[in-house]
Amino acid sequence: MYDLLLKKAKLVSGEIYDIAIHNGTILDIDKNINTNDFKKIIELKDNQYVSAGWIDLHTHSYTGLKLYSDNPDEIGLKSGVTTVVDTGTAGALNIEDFYNLSKQYKTNVYAFLNISKTGIVQQNELSDLSNIDLKLIKSSIEKYPDFIIGLKARMSKSVVGDNGILPLKLALEAKDQNDHMPLMVHIGTKPPQIEGILSLLGEDDILTHCYHGKENGLFDKEGIPKEELLKALDRGLHLDVGHGKESFSFKVAGQGRSAKIYPHSISTDIYFRNRIHGPVFNMATTLSKFLYLGYSLEEIIPLVTINPAKAINLTKKGRLEKDMDADITIFTLYDEEIELVDSLGTVVKGNKKVMPLAVVLNGEYIDLKEVEL
Repeated sequence: MYDLLLKKAKLVSGEIYDIAIHNGTILDIDKNINTNDFKKIIELKDNQYVSAGWIDLHTHSYTGLKLYSDNPDEIGLKSGVTTVVDTGTAGALNIEDFYNLSKQYKTNVYAFLNISKTGIVQQNELSDLSNIDLKLIKSSIEKYPDFIIGLKARMSKSVVGDNGILPLKLALEAKDQNDHMPLMVHIGTKPPQIEGILSLLGEDDILTHCYHGKENGLFDKEGIPKEELLKALDRGLHLDVGHGKESFSFKVAGQGRSAKIYPHSISTDIYFRNRIHGPVFNMATTLSKFLYLGYSLEEIIPLVTINPAKAINLTKKGRLEKDMDADITIFTLYDEEIELVDSLGTVVKGNKKVMPLAVVLNGEYIDLKEVEL
């Protein structure tokens, strides 16, 4: 007997398939799979969509540090997200604790290692260059190669202090020393200047907070993309949303869409405060904001599945295909008015609401109405 069969699974393309799952893996995807050999069968309704499990590429899910943290299952499976990636909450001095804690959760958890060995114990972790220990970074990655999937450098004034662009140059050196693993770079208030940051980035680099509404952004005052951005994109730069409390503007995201500067991934930068008090709340709300901006469901779902999986080399996740990990999100789309708020306090009225209903996580079907944490 096989474990699970999802009957009449509707993809965002409108195609309908049966999905057979066994031992945590997608066994088969086909039309009208015979139901006789399955222990559990879930027949989906017409208004329910199925995608590969959502991946949130930018979260703060290490509970060992309190400045930015949240329970991975709260921001993960309970919100329809099967994989959360913590982006630099932990550094080399506390990554072991984070790794051990991550094993108690159902949600898949991975980490970008902060290039500061302290992690984010304070806002200014890169203001002291002695916190950047390249040998310690390398040994941490070698110890946890299946957990640490990249490096993180927060490049804004409040973090780097008087060090300007130097922490980024050291982060790129660490990247080179560790098989050119992905590097996520946070942008915000200058210095350093965004032009200087962009000039150093390219293939395997992820720029997060791409639509923040502060000065020192990717677009000029008229909404025209900066030349350095276009050159970085040509070199292979990956743009990540990283919504957060202070880093997403409807206006700037609209400028990006008008200029055809689209994000490669949609992420939340979620932690307990912006989950409870907003403006983030959860991944579904963030996706609803992109529907408001004019994106289609077919356009946004790859930005939380295929694209983030590719960006961090999770080769068994992000796609609904035979022999892939059986991580699946089941959700619906309501046609109803919804109030949406960006990080600048701008309030808009959307008319489509994404709502997760269930997940299949490592092969286990979990109805979200029944989740208790």
